[in-house]
Amino acid sequence: MGEHKESLRKITTTLTLKNEEITNFICSLKQSLENLEANSDRVHGDLESEFTSLHAVLDQLKEGMLTRIKQERASRTYELQSQLSACSKALESSEELLDLANQTLCSSQTEGFMQAAKDIKDSVTMAPAFRLSLKAKASDNMSHMMVDFSQEREMLRGISFLPVPATPEIQASECQVCDNTVSVFWTLQEPDGKIDHYTLEHRRTNHDGPPRLREEFPWMVVEGIRLMEHTLTGLRFDTRFMTFRVKACNKAVAGEFSEPVTLETHAFLFKLDAASAHQNLKVEDLSVEWDSVGGKVQEIRKDKNRTNQSPMHSPARVSMMSPKRVPTARPGRDRFTAESYTVLADTAIDAGQQYWEVRFDKESKAFAVGVALRSLGRFDQLGKSGASWCIHLNNWLQQSLTAKHNNKARTLDCAIPDRIGVYCNYEEGILSFYNAKLKQLMHTFRTKFTQPIIPAFMVWNGTFSVKTGLQVPSVVQSGQRKNSNTSSSNASLT
Repeated sequence: MGEHKESLRKITTTLTLKNEEITNFICSLKQSLENLEANSDRVHGDLESEFTSLHAVLDQLKEGMLTRIKQERASRTYELQSQLSACSKALESSEELLDLANQTLCSSQTEGFMQAAKDIKDSVTMAPAFRLSLKAKASDNMSHMMVDFSQEREMLRGISFLPVPATPEIQASECQVCDNTVSVFWTLQEPDGKIDHYTLEHRRTNHDGPPRLREEFPWMVVEGIRLMEHTLTGLRFDTRFMTFRVKACNKAVAGEFSEPVTLETHAFLFKLDAASAHQNLKVEDLSVEWDSVGGKVQEIRKDKNRTNQSPMHSPARVSMMSPKRVPTARPGRDRFTAESYTVLADTAIDAGQQYWEVRFDKESKAFAVGVALRSLGRFDQLGKSGASWCIHLNNWLQQSLTAKHNNKARTLDCAIPDRIGVYCNYEEGILSFYNAKLKQLMHTFRTKFTQPIIPAFMVWNGTFSVKTGLQVPSVVQSGQRKNSNTSSSNASLT
């Protein structure tokens, strides 16, 4: 009976998954139908707009050419009419002189003939007819205004739908993931001179392989990429992978997306464990603020329910006495207490190379960052036992920066940075601290980790914030390789 039930459960689970897949596919088909209708209306409108624009260009070109013909005709008409008028006047004057000369020749009077002949001769010499150019100033040929649209007509006949750009192919072997940046490279099977730009989309995911229909994170879009490569910078790798896809676009249309490529974005990611924090520490996500009354408020609330109200148990006395002499109970899991103003991360390190950074208030009375074993006591201060290693800033009376472990301290001769980067190589037993901005090494512990270690932080009268999801910077990795064969100068603190 039990086997049949288990078999039926498996069948039910399989059917449920298959039904969910079919339901998702139906939703996808319905969405495709809606998109098809919308996209068809869009391209129809675009086509009408393009032809209207083309007609407008032709009409404008026609009007311009007709105007030029009219202007040319008017100009030539004026020249020819002016020349025609001048010739008509010259001819009229010449005919009058001719009549006068004929009359003089036919006259029988000899008196005054010589003077008349001389006057006619002088008039002929000055006559306009002899100063005219008998060549037309303008031609009646308008053949230079003829057009031949045969080539353009063939081009117009060749108008068709713009070809869809080819689908790019992301070269996964060429892509690079380092220093919290991702460089993506892609190629085309054939060159396409009409491609204007590329659009790259990326999405964070915790699943390897092709993207799923339902993903927790949305696609992020990068448009206007001119080259066949792009680098994303300033990333925080808070998922295990990132999926990429790219498409080519010309002036009017975009091609299909490439096959998605999923790249592993390994980085150390953790949160602060508020349950471990001292009650004077106010933890919000990855930020911590010192709260001077946090612990006292809790103690006052407890004292209201106490029957023993002796001075030994007053809130003021409890807050000032040594933690070894006056241990106080804490609710839930063991919180750090007394003068151990500490908070741990929620993720342990038991292998590999990890890196994280912390930004702190340099005006804090005290601050420390490092790692600790799980066995770190709730009263233990960072660096004052064999279960923790840290860099410690002291602003009480005199400012100092020291490396601490097992209650031993070494003063560091370096400027106090705004951010400290912490590098851990678990297998090699290396814990290094860097000026995070300059990537300059401040101190290195060399030891042997016999059990998992946890990022640890301490602050007194100050604040700090942690940045996780970071890869080991390449500069740090190369520096560690160079120093791998160098003996440590901090052996006394290991």
